[in-house]
Amino acid sequence: MRSPTRFRSAAAAALLGLLAVFAGPGGGFAQAADEPSTTVGDVTGFAHDGSVYRLTAGRAEARVSFVAEETFRLELAPDGTFTDPAGKDIVLPQGKAPRTTWADKGDRYELSTSKVTLRAYKSPLRFALYRADGSRVWAESKGLSWTKDATTQSLARGADEQFYGAGMQNGRGNTSHRDKKVEVGVDYNWDDGGHPNSVPFYLSSAGYGVFRNTYAPNTYDFAEPVTATAKEQRFDAYYFAGRGDDAAKDVIGQYTKLTGKPFLPPIYGMEIGDADCYLHNANRGERHTLDSLKVADGYVENDMPNGWMLVNDGYGCGYENLAETSKGLAERKMKMGLWTEDGIDKIADQVKAGQRVAKLDVAWVGDGYKKALDGCKDAYQGIEDNSDARGFTWAPESWSGAQRCGVQWSGDQSGSWEYIRWQIPTYAGSTMSGLAYTTGDVDGIFGGSPKTYVRDLQWKMFLPVTMTMDGWAASDKQPFRQGEPYTSINRKYLKLHESLLPYLYSYAHQATKTGVGAVRPLALEYPHDPKAATDAAKYEFLTGEDFLVAPVYKDSTTRDGIYLPKGTWTDYWSGRTYQGPTTIDGYSAPLDTLPLFVKGGASVPMWPGGIRSYEDRKADSPLAWDIYPQGKSSFELYEDDGVTRQHREGKYATQRAEVRAPRSGAGDVNVRIGASEGRFAGKQSARPYAFTLHTGDAPSRVELDGRKLPKLASKDAYEKAGQGWFYDRDDRGGVVKVKTTAQRTDRGFALTLDDTSAVGGAVPGAQAAVSAAAGQELGAGTAGKVAVEVTAGTKDATGVDVTLDAPKGWTVGTAEIDRVPAGATRRVEVAVTPAEDADTGERSLTAAARYRSAGQERTATGRFAVGVLPEAPAKDTWASDMVWLTSTNGYGPAERDRSNGESGAADGHPLTLAGKTYEKGIGTHADSVIEVYPGGRCSKFTADAGIDDEINGYGEVAFSVEADGKVLWTSPKVTGASATVPVDVDVSGARHVVLKVKDTNGSKSGDHADWAAARFNCA
Repeated sequence: MRSPTRFRSAAAAALLGLLAVFAGPGGGFAQAADEPSTTVGDVTGFAHDGSVYRLTAGRAEARVSFVAEETFRLELAPDGTFTDPAGKDIVLPQGKAPRTTWADKGDRYELSTSKVTLRAYKSPLRFALYRADGSRVWAESKGLSWTKDATTQSLARGADEQFYGAGMQNGRGNTSHRDKKVEVGVDYNWDDGGHPNSVPFYLSSAGYGVFRNTYAPNTYDFAEPVTATAKEQRFDAYYFAGRGDDAAKDVIGQYTKLTGKPFLPPIYGMEIGDADCYLHNANRGERHTLDSLKVADGYVENDMPNGWMLVNDGYGCGYENLAETSKGLAERKMKMGLWTEDGIDKIADQVKAGQRVAKLDVAWVGDGYKKALDGCKDAYQGIEDNSDARGFTWAPESWSGAQRCGVQWSGDQSGSWEYIRWQIPTYAGSTMSGLAYTTGDVDGIFGGSPKTYVRDLQWKMFLPVTMTMDGWAASDKQPFRQGEPYTSINRKYLKLHESLLPYLYSYAHQATKTGVGAVRPLALEYPHDPKAATDAAKYEFLTGEDFLVAPVYKDSTTRDGIYLPKGTWTDYWSGRTYQGPTTIDGYSAPLDTLPLFVKGGASVPMWPGGIRSYEDRKADSPLAWDIYPQGKSSFELYEDDGVTRQHREGKYATQRAEVRAPRSGAGDVNVRIGASEGRFAGKQSARPYAFTLHTGDAPSRVELDGRKLPKLASKDAYEKAGQGWFYDRDDRGGVVKVKTTAQRTDRGFALTLDDTSAVGGAVPGAQAAVSAAAGQELGAGTAGKVAVEVTAGTKDATGVDVTLDAPKGWTVGTAEIDRVPAGATRRVEVAVTPAEDADTGERSLTAAARYRSAGQERTATGRFAVGVLPEAPAKDTWASDMVWLTSTNGYGPAERDRSNGESGAADGHPLTLAGKTYEKGIGTHADSVIEVYPGGRCSKFTADAGIDDEINGYGEVAFSVEADGKVLWTSPKVTGASATVPVDVDVSGARHVVLKVKDTNGSKSGDHADWAAARFNCA
């Protein structure tokens, strides 16, 4: 249950109630079954004026207006009177209309540009679009129809036609909408199935897109036929015909030319943000705005990037000492942002005091549609009118056109594994509607756990923008709150994101030209791959063209079902290569490992050195290029001052990297870094460069502009040298590292690696692989063994030495294998003794196999997880006194010997069921999972289960007990009015027991589930 202090606002709750009245079940709108529908009749008149054509059909009139060679507008007025409620809000001025021609073909009129022909059939009036080559793009299956409050277009559906778009559709969108009904409109549902920031636009794999020019809700039913309905008695749509293999990108480009290209964020806006209320915070006690600086210090002290902070994020929060707060944040290399609860009437003074980020609230723009779009534009402009900064806004409900002024944020949610799962397809799917910046809070605003935080942050570091939202969950959501190993893992990914900003910022610039954001579904880059449209690709996405991200969304150290499309893909962490299309199951992903793959041919610009802020970059800072050479490839780096609007006046620079390498196998690799063309304030006149080339084989020599660079003998020598190269066989399957002295940016230069190879090595497939089975367990201070497998590639691996890299204080051995035949797998056991004081739970190890194959000394590595277990109980033990290997909870932490208080630890009450009070037990809130280790020494688990009396009669859950992966017992549905349920389960021989509580009615309200007197009988 969310207590009153936990709701984001009473206004938000009221809006949720109004939704049921406005939209009905599911957030859509339904026409009454007997509501009469009228379909447009035969053409009775035709006229044209330049590129505008009018067709009458009795009283109704249709109007076709060509906007560009492949873009036109189609309107229908059932009563013959055209209206335009959206006016100039959404659609931008488009310039001169194209030249058009028309012809009367007897049964139809043909209205043509040089690229497309729109056929208007006469009896009855129906439309169909064709390309200049005669191929059909789309065709109506019947004429436009209307009721008293809705208009519908019906289109024939192709046999393999797929559909995307409709803006932010929570839990879906990066795979096809085919055979699904999709709602567009404000619904205030920020969880799975909701559609905040939805957009009345969709695109088809047939190469076209449709935008309904309206503020009315829409329903798209992608069945046969496809029906698109808007809740208004007028029809107004723009159509876009895309070109070639990149037709979808072209359609997005045309749509965003019409409604506005995505804005270019300031560079600090692409660093992680932090939000909390520091003044009058009911959940954290009395604080002041300047207390935000203490949190900012936490980022600095933990060496973690953070670009901006919202310092008043909470209803009634207010603020004080803005200028002083802004100055303090600036000293810590952060910008100040403000949350706008009820308008922007004070934005001029706020911006002058230092505000650079504006977050809009649902209580203000919650009506959505025009109000949300106006709020976004006004807040954006308020920053620009009162400073030299770029506008930067966040909004929870928006509409078409908002991509030009803000980040679309999916709202307030609760962190969990399920939250991660449905968030993954949401943001890549949004890109298909021209939304370049979409995101959600790291681990939600409520709930969450250290593990779900890490897993959620990992993949969100491959979104251009994201933030944490603090002050609502049991623990604040800053990435340094949960201690080790979580803090170190979070730092690793925050810094990886920071280092990738040159890559991400270049894509942000591209989006201002193309409308296509960096985060992409596979279907956008691989439109002819049949799996890209299906669930096989639902829980992964691309960042740019080069990174494939497959997040872990279960409490697991392995990831199944990773689909890699056509091409060569390199594991970012191990250097292992895969040839797509292929599906990877059993990928080893301990908590510190995000499944991440890089496409062959990638050239990725990066900031090296683990910096914390873009402000750490100096005049002599190096630029790094991470290169996976394969064939001919290139990348264009975009740079400007990162913060002002001078780029709009042409003050920016671009620099192109071109790589020439073998398509596969041995050969030379040539890298050409062109001159940096353009100027901006702060541009480096010269800079050093660092290259990492993933070749898998050492070159015979490396030259810079024909001059031989020194070969360095070791990693240490390389780090100390001003220039030179070093081949590191132990780094990700073998990489060549090259550094140069400062090179003038107004001149290009060439780097040549002789006698090396494309990514994957001189002998493709010769690379060995190292793996370890999941679920291996060790005891603290107890000698044990882990099994490691070495699989040879297409060539024998000989003289194999297997070692382990383990946490400090652990003792590890080694193992040897004389020979692993080509394609074969050999298993060895390596001795491991964890430290006496090793923490229980999951720990990550790295296995390395050093071997010889295809005439080269090589190294293969694999990261995997082992469990460090507590000592098993030797006598009867209360479950609340045991070590919990896993503990996740709906709200707040699961409590030992207390009921769930929904916020901090120990904030509950005595456990009470049916009037009986218990001294021992566990208090949870659905959904909850608690794992303990009886180690095979216990025979029985007993408890009294029920919803705590503090709930006063409501709530609905089911309890279950699992052992070693098998369900042993499940309760019936239990409500707050149910009798106490006795639990008596035989757990003989079970090593791991999991206690689960699941919400059963979808609300999670009142789900305070108690395992009272929970006890194991052990000997």
